[in-house]
Amino acid sequence: MGWEEIERESGLTREDLGQAAQIYVEAHRSIAIYGMGLTQHVHGFDNLAALTNLWLLKGNVGRDGTGISPVRGHSNVQGQRTVGISEKPELVPLDRIAKQFGFNPPREEGLNTVKACGKILSGEVKAFIGLGGNFVRAIPEREKMEAAWTNMRLTVQIATKLNRSHLINGKVAYLLPCLGRSEEDVQETGAQAVTIEDSLSCIHGSLGRNKPASEHLLSEVAIVAGLAKATLAPNSKLQWDAWTGDYAKIRDLIEESYPEQFHHFNERVFTPGGFYRGNSARERIWKTESGKARFTVPKSMTSVGFEPAVGRYRLVTLRSNDQFNTTIYGYSDRMRGIEGTRDVLLMNPDDIAAEVLAEGQAVSLVGDAGDGVHRQVDGLAVTPFLIPRGCLGAYYPEMNPLIPLWYHDEESKTPAAKGVPVRILR
Repeated sequence: MGWEEIERESGLTREDLGQAAQIYVEAHRSIAIYGMGLTQHVHGFDNLAALTNLWLLKGNVGRDGTGISPVRGHSNVQGQRTVGISEKPELVPLDRIAKQFGFNPPREEGLNTVKACGKILSGEVKAFIGLGGNFVRAIPEREKMEAAWTNMRLTVQIATKLNRSHLINGKVAYLLPCLGRSEEDVQETGAQAVTIEDSLSCIHGSLGRNKPASEHLLSEVAIVAGLAKATLAPNSKLQWDAWTGDYAKIRDLIEESYPEQFHHFNERVFTPGGFYRGNSARERIWKTESGKARFTVPKSMTSVGFEPAVGRYRLVTLRSNDQFNTTIYGYSDRMRGIEGTRDVLLMNPDDIAAEVLAEGQAVSLVGDAGDGVHRQVDGLAVTPFLIPRGCLGAYYPEMNPLIPLWYHDEESKTPAAKGVPVRILR
């Protein structure tokens, strides 16, 4: 491994990397903030592991003013995992939950996004229930997935706002509008509070104050509990009506499931700034066989899952400042100076010249994954931008049709949307 390879893979010069390294070496405290630019790669796990290695080298984990923090999309990304919603049974206290609620929870591994999509395509998954989100719009292989979606027997969407997923339905479909977190949620025992978890492992109470969009809206709790009550056999430990009428009872159950993290849950809900749930790495408690922090050796120098080739580019999918997940609020991307459109292809000026293209010229992108499947997105205006040579930038979720379902992080199975192999078609 030499500097030529390091510069090519990082998109930075040796001089720039040296300056950054010197700043890090001289800093007494350092915090690493990372997002999907690290994780959404075939070797995304190795990216994050390398960052962890770097922070461990200087003891920048478990000291005040140091650490590693992810940028989360919204509170449920963090919070749902905290209370045991996971496809990985080893992350959930199943024995304790079985005793609490008098049933035997599933012990087999569930489905992540990639596996769920694969089984929808094969016809093995016949029903889908979604709490919020815009699943069909957010996933890879959008055209293929939209076609397969309509073959499912049942699709149910529980949502606060309309989105594209609500237009693509199974043979039997329900759209169940529900209260949003900002709306007043009044149940049998009065106004209800919910909780969120931030990126720093702090739990916050949230009380809606806006008038609901309709007097007929149910809460998410009421809808889910209502489905369960209508479907499951009677069980004295499953008090669906009581939980719907008083969310504090749900928090009591979370405390019972996770007493170390959620002790005195209801008493601490509105602690100013939130109450700290805990993070073992901050306490330098390493959950490894040796009980020590462990360095990780990356599998390769590159984060992508393909080899360089003439005419092959790495597509980086991007979001604008006026966008939240798949929801696009406007066409003014002040971060990049792009106004009035999202149909753009960001290119290094030297790549534009090498391809004999002109600014504003309309081009298409075609997938170059080598699997024999044709994937194409048309009508993108060539736009000069300060991006490393060999890389292209374009917006998410518009570029999702170019991402193969099988092209994902080897460890987490996260779709590798930050390094997609493509070619430019005039």
